Amino acid sequence: MPCIGLIHPGAMGASVGAAARGNNHRVLWASQGRSADTLARAHRANLEDIGTVPQMVAVSDIILSVCPPHAAGDVARTVMELGYAGIYVDCNAVSPQRTRAIQQIVEQAGATYVDGGIIGGPAWKMEAGTHLYLSGQHAAEVAACFTDSPLRAPVLSDRIGAASAIKMGYAAYTKGTTALLTAILGMVEREGVRIELQQQWGETFSTQTIKRVCSNTAKAWRFEGEMYEIADTFRDAGLPNGFHLAAAEIYKRLASFHEDDATPPIEQVLAVLLGGE
Repeated sequence: MPCIGLIHPGAMGASVGAAARGNNHRVLWASQGRSADTLARAHRANLEDIGTVPQMVAVSDIILSVCPPHAAGDVARTVMELGYAGIYVDCNAVSPQRTRAIQQIVEQAGATYVDGGIIGGPAWKMEAGTHLYLSGQHAAEVAACFTDSPLRAPVLSDRIGAASAIKMGYAAYTKGTTALLTAILGMVEREGVRIELQQQWGETFSTQTIKRVCSNTAKAWRFEGEMYEIADTFRDAGLPNGFHLAAAEIYKRLASFHEDDATPPIEQVLAVLLGGE
């Protein structure tokens, strides 16, 4: 069975590693320079600490990169500079054009590239319904690592970019509309008619909207970069990209809620959004 190296076990990455580990794969991670929170996540996922990234790269048949989108290219370069020659899977929320650029970095170094796109929350249980979409000529080899695990890994095609495209399309709607709703609430708050709009929306929609807006604040720091990738995807498709550039600005304003344990009240969210805090 292939040995898997995971960079890095964050909230999502740890669950991806756990899914492969549950299929009796050896799943490695490198603790050097990582936080206590990362150590706890790796322990929960039953990952094997090999110490350093160079040591992990030296023995891994498959490398999974699960990181914020802005770091995807740098992570690939770091791994390739270590002489990696196995299968490199970029699981990050990047545009199809950027995943093809990362493909060039990987393949020029002599390794094999697989495009991945994760949709859903951390895949700790079957009920999560999380998908790791895969594309590329060696995608089936990666998918086999997750057979019957909580992480579903469908292969879309041999074409690099397909997995990233479905991720961009899905997030363009889910996270994009959350940003739009956040902006709407900010505008009517500024004009003093938020309560009246919520009454017009009705109790059910208003409650769901506020919950959705407030619960996403802790992840806003990650969503900003994802919105830029989606904007690039729309531009490369010959479509207007301004909406998702604006969505990136909304999430940038809310980045101070980074990983807050408690969900803030809507009043606090809008105060930060409008520059009151």
